[in-house]
Amino acid sequence: MAVVLVADWEAILTNFLDLEVAAETFPAIITTAAKNTVLYTVIAFAGGLILGLILALMKLSPVAPYRWVSTIYIETFRGLPALLVIFGFAFAAPIAFSWSPPGGSVGAGLLALIIVSAAYIAETIRAGIQAVPKGQVEAARSLGMRPSWTMVSIVLPQAFRIVTPPLTNELVIVIKDTSLLFIAGMLLGERELTTFARDLVSQTANSTPLVLAALLYLVITLPLTRLVARLERHNQRSR
Repeated sequence: MAVVLVADWEAILTNFLDLEVAAETFPAIITTAAKNTVLYTVIAFAGGLILGLILALMKLSPVAPYRWVSTIYIETFRGLPALLVIFGFAFAAPIAFSWSPPGGSVGAGLLALIIVSAAYIAETIRAGIQAVPKGQVEAARSLGMRPSWTMVSIVLPQAFRIVTPPLTNELVIVIKDTSLLFIAGMLLGERELTTFARDLVSQTANSTPLVLAALLYLVITLPLTRLVARLERHNQRSR
């Protein structure tokens, strides 16, 4: 309460809550920045989910080289900051290998986010698969089901139900990690929320756009975090 009373509210309103500056951000902050944030999130998470599933199955494979490759990949990209991976794909890899990333610099950044998120998603899915009771696998095999069909029809559906809350948490992380794409460089129509707001701060010498971007991130992420809590309560009741 004392902090609220002693704060310089005139300065706060002028620098962070300027209505004229806020008006200048609309509608582009929604039609361009928020839309791109959601689009980049969907692409990065979907790609990470597909690659993560493959890596999880490789890590649980009886074939040793598959396990080694998967383990090295997961440990490497879980240990590297996403920002450095984006930098590597956007700048270092094109120079080192004369490579033009699909989709330009944004495409390179999204590829980096897919690769990083896949490492975390792989471990989540692996844990979910191993949490499925082994008795169900043994019962399926006793009925003559092939191991591959047992995995697809029995194990994976249950595993995904188990890991839905942590996967939703990973989705929230990907949403926030799209803010790191600024390092790759973007055209005006490609900017996500953070880059859009940062550019407006430079133009207006006012931080109101950053406050609006933060509010929009909350609008996107808070429903997902509430969904995670609800799913966790549902799983606990089911157990």
